[in-house]
This record gives sequence, C-alpha cells and structure tokens, in this order.
Amino acid sequence: MTYLALLPWHRRLAWLLLGLIVLLAVAGPWLWPDPARQDLMQFLASPSLAEPLGRDQLGRSVMARVASATRLSLGLAALCVLSAALLGGLLGVLSAWRGGLTDTVLRGVADGVLALPGLLIVLIFSAMAKGGFITLYLGLALAQWVEYFRMTRARSRLVLASPHVEASRLLGFGPGYIVRRHLWPELSPMLLTMASFGMATAILALSTLGYVGVGLQPPAAELGLMMTEALPHYSEAPRLVLAPVAVLALTLAALVLLRPLEVKR
Repeated sequence: MTYLALLPWHRRLAWLLLGLIVLLAVAGPWLWPDPARQDLMQFLASPSLAEPLGRDQLGRSVMARVASATRLSLGLAALCVLSAALLGGLLGVLSAWRGGLTDTVLRGVADGVLALPGLLIVLIFSAMAKGGFITLYLGLALAQWVEYFRMTRARSRLVLASPHVEASRLLGFGPGYIVRRHLWPELSPMLLTMASFGMATAILALSTLGYVGVGLQPPAAELGLMMTEALPHYSEAPRLVLAPVAVLALTLAALVLLRPLEVKR
C-alpha cells in the first residue's frame, strides 16, 4: 500500500491538484514558450488543438500566459514563504532561547509590524517601485514573518522549559543537539502547516494586487492582471477570465485542503 493511499481523501485530492498545477507551471512554458508574443490577426481566436484556451485580445496565447502566470505565482509565493519562515522561525527560537532584553526587543518589533495590516505593507512596498518583483517579494515576506515568529516563539518556550530539555542540558548536550532532538520535531509540523496556508495567502495577495493594478505591470503574465485585462471582453470570450480564475481557485483549494498535521506526542 502506497503512502498516498494511507492519507485522508482530502489530502489525496490536495496532492493531486497540486501535482497538476505544478505540472502546468513546469511543463506549460516549454509547450507554450512565449506568453508575450502578439498576433493581432488572431484577435480573440477560438480554442484549437494547438491553443486549447485560444488567444486573447492582443492575439497572445492564453495557455502560455496561464502557464507562465502559474509558475510566477507559485515561485514567488514559495520564495516569500521560505524567507518568512526562516526569518520568523530563527528569530522566534532566538527570542525564546535568550529571553530578557532580546525577547523584549523582538516582541516589540513584531507587535509594531503586526499593528499594520499585511496587505497594507505589501501595498506600501509595491507603490514604492510600481509593482516590481523584488518589492512585491519583500512586502509579502515582511507581512508574513511575524506569524512564524509568534508561533515559533510560543512553542519553543514550552519545549525549552520541558523536563526533556532540562535533562539534556544537565547531561551536557549542546544547543545543536537540543535543536535537532527536541525543537525541530516539535516545530516542523507546525511550520509546514503554516507554510501551506502562507502559500495560499501570498498567491491570493499577489493576484489581488495585480487585479487592482498595483502589482506586476503589463506585459507580465500574472493571474490577477490577466483577469483585469480580460474583463472588457468577458461577454465575447469568458474563457479569458475563467482560465486564471480556475487556476487560482484550484491552487487555493489544494493548499487549504492540506490541513494541519497531527503531532504525535
């Protein structure tokens, strides 16, 4: 019996959806390599075998743009979540380990960032450089690191105060052993679960910014931006809007279906 067969149905469905979406993001740009190429003679061309989703109002391949936008969204979201988890996780462990002034300063910084809505932080960074890739990455990562910091700090304080860690210290084991043997097994399921929801949040925020026109700018292929560009032609070619909406909805559904993992004690 395979590992997937042992998983609950919702996780099997989630991994299946994620696999299809990742396949689209990886293989799509190889099959449809040029999302920016225009051919005005094929204005709103209907779907065909070569172009399963047809062409948009500028004669660009919708399939190529959806695949490129999916790769961009997944890549940027993964980079933001990885950065936020590393920064927040390391600072959370440091705060719990050192305590005292270090804990006070880090909690003060986290509370200050937490006072601002996450989307507002991203909007501020996006406005600074008109939706540049680097500023979007920085904004999304800075908006998420506080969650990892608070959760990691709270969990680490409990673990570090446990009898198991006290026994390890009395036996002379160093910080590396304590982190590897006690902290990581307790923190990893929580961090992985937070990462799945963080990916969903980042993808949705990126699409929202693109939809309202303050995210990535044309001719970039991005899901929210594709929806905005296709809205004027919805009555003629609804597939232009439905394609990015479907990819976004399926991606978010798959990430949300990866429910929290149970920690065996």
